[in-house]
Amino acid sequence: MSEIAGTRPALRWAVHASVLFLVVLWVVPTLGLFISSFRTADQIATSGWWRAIFPSEQNLTLRSAAPDTQVQENGLYVIEGNLFDAGTTARISKWGISSREIDAFEPGQTAELRKGGTVTVQANGDYRMENTEEFTGSRGTRVFVTAELPPEFTLDNYHKVLLAEDSTDSMAKAFFNTLTVTIPATIIPILVAAFAAYALAWMDFPGRALLIAAVVGLLVVPLQLALIPLLKFHLNIGIGKGYLGVWLAHTGFGMPLAIYLLRNYMAGLPRDLIENARVDGATEFQIFTKLILPLSFPALASFAIFQFLWTWNDLLVAKVFLIDASGETTVMTNSIVELLGTRGGNWEILATAAFVSIAVPLVVFFAMQKYLVRGLLAGSVK
Repeated sequence: MSEIAGTRPALRWAVHASVLFLVVLWVVPTLGLFISSFRTADQIATSGWWRAIFPSEQNLTLRSAAPDTQVQENGLYVIEGNLFDAGTTARISKWGISSREIDAFEPGQTAELRKGGTVTVQANGDYRMENTEEFTGSRGTRVFVTAELPPEFTLDNYHKVLLAEDSTDSMAKAFFNTLTVTIPATIIPILVAAFAAYALAWMDFPGRALLIAAVVGLLVVPLQLALIPLLKFHLNIGIGKGYLGVWLAHTGFGMPLAIYLLRNYMAGLPRDLIENARVDGATEFQIFTKLILPLSFPALASFAIFQFLWTWNDLLVAKVFLIDASGETTVMTNSIVELLGTRGGNWEILATAAFVSIAVPLVVFFAMQKYLVRGLLAGSVK
């Protein structure tokens, strides 16, 4: 019975489990990156993103108020206040006045200061410093605390990444630079490849089979093999490094896949449809624009997804064909690499920058993913 057409395969559960595994494998890191982009540096350093909604225990270095806030009470100089910012509901479990012994005291205990006087710290962060002599200095006393802090989410990371005045921190310019590279580099190869695919699918001319074989052969040519020769060619003809050069580079590297995908789809369209249009007097251009292009939209959309994702996430081609020393044409991938090199410890900034980088591809993919499978199956079934 298992071999009868129409029955469910015995390993259907394995297929569903594999699909579920792949979905989880993709969704979990993306969700973690999204949550981390709203967390502070201390929270990221002390707990994983899956504990973002729970209180976390952190080691903090805080300061008391400056000596100029001291008052006299019963012959003693007193400084009082709270170590935490207003509205913070943290609870201190251990504290100390030396970086070597940050857990030397319990809340409510009193410690002797090295410059004289005492300090008492309560669990809620309240402190009281007393001394028979006047406190001196321009800064408050350092207090090391181990405290349980409530979960905190902030938009400061996005403000630093997108709106920072420093060009090395802001990704707003890199965002628009990436759009400037990606949109033309997606549209141009689609326009050119659509004409070529129609000719290879429905027009008879000498050498058509050889051209199709050449297109298939170009699919396996490594990208790295053509970078330097293509750059030298651009320099020789006066294009140089710039947006035009990177557009043409992405167009050339994406053309074989575009022609192959669109040609297979167009070749699978009903022949009677094309012949009837010719009998009615339609020119090849009219058949292409009014008949073939509307019917080939799934294939066009599927390639657009691939080309957009590739050019948006590209770093190598942008490094070779764009001048980014001044930061005027820096793309987002290069901006993230620079953040990683200069701010290796600022994981909250890196997480935010990375999520900003993948936000647009996610929107494009989910908006056009219904055409992806239809386009990929182009020409596979007659």
